Amino acid sequence: MTTTCRALVLIPCYNPGQKVLDTVRAARDVWSPVWVVVDGSTDDSTAALQALAATDPGLRLLILPHNQGKGAAVLHGLDAAAAQGFTHALTLDADGQHPASRIPAFMQAAQQHPEAMILGQPVFDARAPKLRVYGREISNTWVKLETLWIGIADSLFGMRVYPIAPLRQIMHRSRFMRRFDFDPEAVVRLAWAGVRPINLPTPVRYFRAEDGGVSHFRYGRDNLLLTGMHIRLVAGFLWRLPILLARRLRRR
Repeated sequence: MTTTCRALVLIPCYNPGQKVLDTVRAARDVWSPVWVVVDGSTDDSTAALQALAATDPGLRLLILPHNQGKGAAVLHGLDAAAAQGFTHALTLDADGQHPASRIPAFMQAAQQHPEAMILGQPVFDARAPKLRVYGREISNTWVKLETLWIGIADSLFGMRVYPIAPLRQIMHRSRFMRRFDFDPEAVVRLAWAGVRPINLPTPVRYFRAEDGGVSHFRYGRDNLLLTGMHIRLVAGFLWRLPILLARRLRRR
């Protein structure tokens, strides 16, 4: 199926440091428009982004007054994008881990398969923290179960293209998916809604603090958040199981 989709790049950020400027410039080199949702940042990145946007009509800033979480920032951007007629959004982390050079390939896949979600499948280099690389497999295993192995290769990688309408509908019906639980819960609930995944292998680069890298991931807090999320999703999966099984049988 091929149709016209209107897509933007959406970058949520919270105290990202100066690395966000490299991320935004790299994204703007290959795509327009690029929107940045500033999620209540208190560092000096907001002023730098405002200066950049003042000279670039393809860059727009949406500034939230206080930190609300990644999912909340993405939803704010999706609502604004939908109001302007956009149909798809490619989310990109602000910290430079995701290669902006892959944006055209993701957008092309979305153009060819507008009914699908285009998910980055991370390819890690030697600098990637082993705890993060192997630890994510716990969440990935649960997601595969919760979606009956529909084909989601990685549930946590944030570079992906979403069809805006179904994701907004799902998020506005839920009080969850507002913080670090956003990425995995979004793909599970979209899969439940019948949105199929397409995986694109994508290299990942982790930056150390001395290289300007900034991470807000907290192992205890965020793993507890993910645990609660998977408890909710397993409960939802159990009552949806007959529907999911019937859908799988129809696809054979």
